[in-house]
Amino acid sequence: MSNYSGDRTIDGIVVTVNGTPLDQQLQVAEFTDQGFEWAYSGDEPRQLALALLVDHGIAAERAIALSRPFMLRVTSRLENCWQLSSAEIDAALAEITA
Repeated sequence: MSNYSGDRTIDGIVVTVNGTPLDQQLQVAEFTDQGFEWAYSGDEPRQLALALLVDHGIAAERAIALSRPFMLRVTSRLENCWQLSSAEIDAALAEITA
């Protein structure tokens, strides 16, 4: 089980998985070259959604297809400092695909 976290620090945005920086998954799809963001709907929160999904084990093509609905349901609603577990990602995916 993975634990994801994000924070806006004095040094910029930090997103980790189990304490390690989360890969942006630009080789899968590049929605932006501006890095991760959250708390609104846009390209940067969608890149975060994609990265979370791919790291969670979702296949590339499916992760691309799910990135927008996942962004709308999850990453666009995250607070400034957040944590997200694998179980919470599974629950969101179950709602999206229901």
